[in-house]
Amino acid sequence: MSKVTVKQDKNVLGGPLLACSYAPLTGFMRDGCCSTGPNDLGRHVVCAKVSEEFLEFQLRMGNDLISPQPQYRFAGLKPGDRWCVCATRWMEAFEAGVAPMVYLEGTNESALQIIPLELLLEHSLV
Repeated sequence: MSKVTVKQDKNVLGGPLLACSYAPLTGFMRDGCCSTGPNDLGRHVVCAKVSEEFLEFQLRMGNDLISPQPQYRFAGLKPGDRWCVCATRWMEAFEAGVAPMVYLEGTNESALQIIPLELLLEHSLV
């Protein structure tokens, strides 16, 4: 009899990846988690609590996260929502001084390929 193994995504702290948000429903796979895979070219792996400053910055950068887009089952974000943010977008926001706070247990370990753990720790919510 062969064993079947299931890949369990890990968070940046080394534990199991916890859900980020079900309302709004987030994640590249729209499963509530910041899981990733080969089709996720943007690496939507940072579980962030978006702020007005972050949303406005993203809009200025050409990434409209505010306007509803029903064709993608996306109602638009408002300050305080949790959302799986692209790691590179988070770093751009950090460099601009508007990085949102993050939920470490919901942030995929692959974010560490782009964002140093120290920065995530400085921006962590309990």
